Amino acid sequence: MKAVLAAIGLSCLLGVGAVQAQAPAWPQKQVTIVVPFGAGGTTDLFARIVAEQLQAKYGKPFVIENRPGAGGNIGTTAVAKAAPDGHTLLVGTVSTHAINPFLYKNLPHDTEKDFVAITGLAKLPNLLVVTPKVPVKTFAEFVEYAKQNPGKLNYGSSGAGTSQHLAAELFQLKTGAKMTHVPFRSSQDIVNGLIGGHIDLAFDNMTIAWPQAQAGTVRALAVTSPERSAQAPEIPAIAESLTGFDATSWNGLWAPAGTPQAVVDTIAADVKAILEKPEVQKKAAELASTPAPMTPKQFAEYIQGERQKWSEVVKAVGIQLGQ
Repeated sequence: MKAVLAAIGLSCLLGVGAVQAQAPAWPQKQVTIVVPFGAGGTTDLFARIVAEQLQAKYGKPFVIENRPGAGGNIGTTAVAKAAPDGHTLLVGTVSTHAINPFLYKNLPHDTEKDFVAITGLAKLPNLLVVTPKVPVKTFAEFVEYAKQNPGKLNYGSSGAGTSQHLAAELFQLKTGAKMTHVPFRSSQDIVNGLIGGHIDLAFDNMTIAWPQAQAGTVRALAVTSPERSAQAPEIPAIAESLTGFDATSWNGLWAPAGTPQAVVDTIAADVKAILEKPEVQKKAAELASTPAPMTPKQFAEYIQGERQKWSEVVKAVGIQLGQ
């Protein structure tokens, strides 16, 4: 009997050892985090916060690789084709995973099949700002002015199909106003366009636009999130006037499809712990954003809801880009 029990015990230990042996160790080498946009934006900044913290924890290099172009599609495609081992990750956005699939005719990747969702990073509203030459002081006055002057107001975005562009399109759908789109390459270019008088307004990233409003370069009228921003509680939400309006920007972390679930779960737990740190929360507030950690399942479900919403906007507006 003792021999039998000993054999069973040994078998159990071997079984545990086998399970442990099958669990992939991560990271085993350098981890590359691809940001499919240029350096300096909110997506890039959050990627660097996470990379710095993970490198400190694991003692392995976590390298940010900016691969901008084609509305974020170039960097996104690169990660879709990377080895599914957790050593190449993507910091994507509402544009890359909820808008571009319906905006571009021939994407070289499938955002649903080629990726596994890991976790959200941050949410942030866009901020509707106008130049001082636009004779309005409130959002209600702006709506009326835009409707009375069809096609005369020029609004900037960081490219067709970006959150700034579709926030403006959603505004036009809900109000009947008609404005002219002027695409730029980045939020900084939008700011330059506003300061230089080349455009009249923008629904720009709050991280970039709010400091300009505080400096008096532009006038802030409303935020695009369902509720007011904690960073600027005096600025109303568009949803207070237009029921259901929500054009919140967000970013999150993905891995190539086929990445082991144990690795995905580990990264999600690590990022959650990072985003809950007081110093990271403080940095997020400085960026006019809110940390948004989720489980992989929660993040996947959130993305599905966003895909549904923005697919309807893209279809209603009739935008489609070739690639």
